[in-house]
Amino acid sequence: MTSDRRSPVRVFQVATGNVGTEMIRRIGRHPDLELIGVHCYTPEKIGRDVGELAGGDPIGVAATGSVEEIIAAAPDVVTFHGVFPDEALYERVLEAGIDIVTTADWITGHHRDRNHPHPSGRPVSEVLADACRRGGATFYGTGMNPGLCQILGVVHSADVAEIENVTVIESVDVSCHHSAATWIEVGYGRPVDDPALPSMLEKYTRVFADSIYMMADCFDLRLDDVAFSYEMGACTKDVDLGWYQLPKGSLGASYIKYQGVVDGVPRIEAHLEWQMTPDTDPRWDVKGCYITKIQGDPVIYSKHMILPKPGTDFSSPEAFASIGMTVTGLPALNAIKAVVDAPPGILTSADMPLRGFAGRFATTAGG
Repeated sequence: MTSDRRSPVRVFQVATGNVGTEMIRRIGRHPDLELIGVHCYTPEKIGRDVGELAGGDPIGVAATGSVEEIIAAAPDVVTFHGVFPDEALYERVLEAGIDIVTTADWITGHHRDRNHPHPSGRPVSEVLADACRRGGATFYGTGMNPGLCQILGVVHSADVAEIENVTVIESVDVSCHHSAATWIEVGYGRPVDDPALPSMLEKYTRVFADSIYMMADCFDLRLDDVAFSYEMGACTKDVDLGWYQLPKGSLGASYIKYQGVVDGVPRIEAHLEWQMTPDTDPRWDVKGCYITKIQGDPVIYSKHMILPKPGTDFSSPEAFASIGMTVTGLPALNAIKAVVDAPPGILTSADMPLRGFAGRFATTAGG
């Protein structure tokens, strides 16, 4: 649907977990957006003021718990910040003519089609594309990584001739990402000799293959395959993070590669250098940033550093974790205007206008 740029976009958010809670706060300060509702999956949250659910003052918006209430509110867009997708909700919202922006497990759709079959037996991307057509709505998936990290990889190639290889790397301590459900599924905390671990690591990171396909689309490069490989770091002692426990000998760090291959040669790569604790064997030199490396003429090496705003309160682990939640959710919020203005269908970052990646200036001094 197309928005009136003079008025805020009416947003109905789904989920109030770590990312969702931070985005409730961020929407309230975003000049493009107006929060009109929040959908919760936890019965105890339904009916409560979502400002209070986010740890702040009441804002006059009560949490709801049904898709019917989302549709009845007639928002311009639904923002979905659950850990895992809700494709039944997606389909109903899209066919009602409401756009969706999600940070949950979607960039191009290859991953969902391959690894998470739809109950109907049809590819998930086909189901959602049909819902978009029926409702005249747009569907867009993004985030920090996958998402912005790969967009930076593409943009950094703008002044490169004769590209040989593009590699984007997330080199981070993931202990600030307080989503136990995510790390349980990935397998962190399981013994490194658990035979289920390799398949868990792949299944629940396979969305990063989507990022390879997205970059290949931008480079007009046809891939033969996207290969997965991994290394695992075992904890050298028991580690208690407060919100997560890692016994000695369990998975506490990993180095994962997704490599887009042409004629047997890796051309486009996404690497995930993750540590939950530095006390692992082997361990990696985590740099706390996102790195773009391009082999070509000339060669490019760029670091995307994320630093806290001066004066940020780090008196609790949750305050520190909010940085990770912010950079996950803000690429979605800042894209909303462009998504609402886009034609119906599944939208990827390859088709997003440059303004769709732009942040917003503070509306008040010191804001």
